[in-house]
Amino acid sequence: MGDSDRGGGGGGGERQLVLVARKPGFGLPTACPSCLPVYLYLKLANTPFTLQFDSSFPDSDHIPYVEYGESVALNNERGGVIEMLKENAIVDLNAKHTSLAIPDLVCVTYLLSSHLFYSFIYLNELCVKVSTKAMVSSWLYEATMYELWIAIAGDLAHHIYFSDLPWPIGKILLWKKTYDVKKLLGVTKLNCEEREAEIYKKANEAYDALSLKLGDQVFFFDNRPTDVDALFLGHALFVLHALPETSVLRSNLLKHDTLVKYAEHLKAELQLDNTPSSTLPSSSSSSSSSSSSKDSSAPKRKPSSGWGSKQKTEPKKGKTEEEKKFRRRAKYFLATQLVAVLVFLSLMGGPGDSEMDDDDVIDYDEE
Repeated sequence: MGDSDRGGGGGGGERQLVLVARKPGFGLPTACPSCLPVYLYLKLANTPFTLQFDSSFPDSDHIPYVEYGESVALNNERGGVIEMLKENAIVDLNAKHTSLAIPDLVCVTYLLSSHLFYSFIYLNELCVKVSTKAMVSSWLYEATMYELWIAIAGDLAHHIYFSDLPWPIGKILLWKKTYDVKKLLGVTKLNCEEREAEIYKKANEAYDALSLKLGDQVFFFDNRPTDVDALFLGHALFVLHALPETSVLRSNLLKHDTLVKYAEHLKAELQLDNTPSSTLPSSSSSSSSSSSSKDSSAPKRKPSSGWGSKQKTEPKKGKTEEEKKFRRRAKYFLATQLVAVLVFLSLMGGPGDSEMDDDDVIDYDEE
C-alpha cells in the first residue's frame, strides 16, 4: 500500500487524524477489541494518523473515537467510528470498489428501473457483502464479548480496561460492566448453558461462511480491502493473540486455516509488530505489558534469603502514639473513599438499578 493510496479515497485532506484508543498489549497496537478494527481500518486505507491512549474513562462507550479538525467521530454514535468516517467522507475504504461506492438505495433504484438482469447481479453482491458484515459485527462481536467478560472470569477484561485504576474501583467497574454485558447478551442464571451453546454455534457458522467466501483471495471482496476486512481482521487478531489457549472461540478459529493465514499475513503486511514509535509507545512498554499478561499465571519469584543476610539488621522500634493515630486515620480515609465510590456508582446506575432486588441481580433478568 503505497503513498499514492493515502486518504483511502475519502478526501482526507492535509488535516491529521487522531485515533484515541485503549492501551496496547499482547503484541497488538491496542488490546481493546473495539479499538483494533478502527486502527486497522485506517491502516488498510493507508491514511496517516496519530494514535493516542485514554485511560481516564476505561469503561466508556465513546472509546475509540477519531478527531479530525473540529469534528469528532465517537464509537457510540450513528453506527460507530467507521460508519461516521465513511458518512462524512473523511476515510471511505469502500470508495475504491465501484460496486460498493454508490449509495445502495440510489443504485438499486436505478438498476431496477433500467437493467433488470444487472440488478440481480448487484443485489446478490450487495446481499453477500451486507450479510458478511452482519456476521462479523453481530455474531462474532457477541462471541468476543461473551469470552472477554463472562467465560474468562474477568482477568483478561480487567487487564485491558481497569488495570490502571486503584484495586477497589477497578473491581467494582469490572463487576458493573460484566453485569451490563450479561444483560446485553441475554445471559441469565437459567439460560446460561443454552445461550453459550447458541453464541458459539453462530460464531462457528460465521467462521465457516467467511472461510468459504475468502477462498484463496487476499481480501474478502475484489482482492481489495473493505470495512469487512478491518472488522474481521480486528476480531481475528484479538482472538488469536489476546485470548488464552483454553478459549473455545480461539480453538474454533484455529480450525479454519484459511482465516488464520489471512490474519497473520495481513498482520505482517501492515507491520503491526514493528509500528513506528511516533504512533505507539516505546517497545519496552508494549513488550512489558504483553509479557506481563502472558506470564500473569506464573508465580512471581521472591528475592532469595541470601540478600537479607547481607543487609544490616536494625532493632525494631515500637510504634509511637502518633504513628498509631496516623494509621487509624489512614484506614478511616480509605474506608470513606470506598463508600464514596459505591455511592457514586449507585447514582450512576439510575433509579432503575437502585430498585432491583437480590433475585434480579443474580439472575440478570431485568431489561
